[in-house]
Amino acid sequence: MKITGFETAALNVPEDEPLANMPEEDGRTRPVVTLRLRTDAGIEGLGVTFYGGKMSRSLKVAVEELAELTVGEDPLRIEKIIGKLRDGTGDACGPGGIFTLAMSAIDIALWDIKGKALEQPLWKLLGGHRDRVPTYASGALRRGLTDDQAQEAASRLIAKGFNQMKTQMALPGNPTPADEVRRVQVIRDVIGPDVKLMCDINQRWRPEQAIDIGVRANDVGLFWLEDVTAADDFQGLARVRDALSTPIAGGEYLWGIAPFRQMIEARSVDVPMIDILRVGGVSQWMKVAGMAEAFNLPVVSHVMPEILCHVIAACPNGLTVEYMPWMLTLFEETPAIENGELVLPTTPGLGLKFDEKAFALYKA
Repeated sequence: MKITGFETAALNVPEDEPLANMPEEDGRTRPVVTLRLRTDAGIEGLGVTFYGGKMSRSLKVAVEELAELTVGEDPLRIEKIIGKLRDGTGDACGPGGIFTLAMSAIDIALWDIKGKALEQPLWKLLGGHRDRVPTYASGALRRGLTDDQAQEAASRLIAKGFNQMKTQMALPGNPTPADEVRRVQVIRDVIGPDVKLMCDINQRWRPEQAIDIGVRANDVGLFWLEDVTAADDFQGLARVRDALSTPIAGGEYLWGIAPFRQMIEARSVDVPMIDILRVGGVSQWMKVAGMAEAFNLPVVSHVMPEILCHVIAACPNGLTVEYMPWMLTLFEETPAIENGELVLPTTPGLGLKFDEKAFALYKA
């Protein structure tokens, strides 16, 4: 089997908030680049990438230029192809930025092809540890909501059957530590003591702020505090982790696998969070998961649940899947949620098909 061609598309996908119908801003969109990698066996692999922002046109070109290098290659030899992409771009590209975002789309598409060629769903091909995975609602409890809106959104998530959900601190304006703690407490008051409540800071605190507010929030019973300070401040993160009883999650902002080694060896986090696009695709994601397993650490995913449910299900230390519904409308059907768990598809590869109607609607 050989790769014979490819097709890309640039889309503007609405940033809706369908889980609780509580968007912070109406009408906002996210630029996305899609990839279809085609073979002489009639098998097509699907890939998606984003984070390009105002450089999304450059990202689309990068996907196309890298995809050209795959034509004529055996798609089952994934590491060989990824090596060719790295060699073909020279020393000026990677390990982060547009190159990695583009490479990740290709890597994802290659694994989709491999699963389809071997007639196995990706989660089973990668290890098949389990066929259902816990998931948590993300994106509904954003920091820009009022307390009343946040409580209403949390109530709607409970009504939909979610038993895990994530909110945010580092509130707008100039909040006091008491203001920050109040926000997570009002949500806890609605959802009760048994629902797992995570909290994302998005790198907005200094380590001493994280320690101060984290101690004050201890009674709220957070499942984790996420990205409390600059992602590459491994020593600062370690200070916070040592000071708090609440577990610390982080890693979504790291590029490639090498920074995860530094983060884990520095004992910076309790829960590594791996972003599939910034790390380099499915291949690199699984390498970081194995690295974390060697340190007896669980791993969690970042956005793209329709794809990342596979890798969390594949590895024994997969903890939970972030159910961020940014990309769900791109596909005809995505994995169902039952009793707070994602049910893994049994169809080969990713088990996904692009929705042509969405492509016509969102074309950039």
